[in-house]
Amino acid sequence: MTTTNEIADKIAADNSLTKVQAKGIVEAVFKAIADAAGSDAETSIPGFGKFKVKASPEREGRNPSTGATVKIAASKKLTFAPAKALKDALNK
Repeated sequence: MTTTNEIADKIAADNSLTKVQAKGIVEAVFKAIADAAGSDAETSIPGFGKFKVKASPEREGRNPSTGATVKIAASKKLTFAPAKALKDALNK
């Protein structure tokens, strides 16, 4: 697992920054993605992928233990679609 601190450490080492500066950059990137998602905007990072908000309509589900029908509320979720370059790098 890679953490925010590990990403910041790598950015700091590769770009002659302090760890505090790098962590601020990483947090700013994540905040920008979250802010865009909050306004239903798509975030596209060329060579990496796209973050999109997907709306799931209200639907009926079943309680597995009782079999009773329950309503599942409509919701939004953030999806990620990797770019072709990233998929190719993963499948080398």
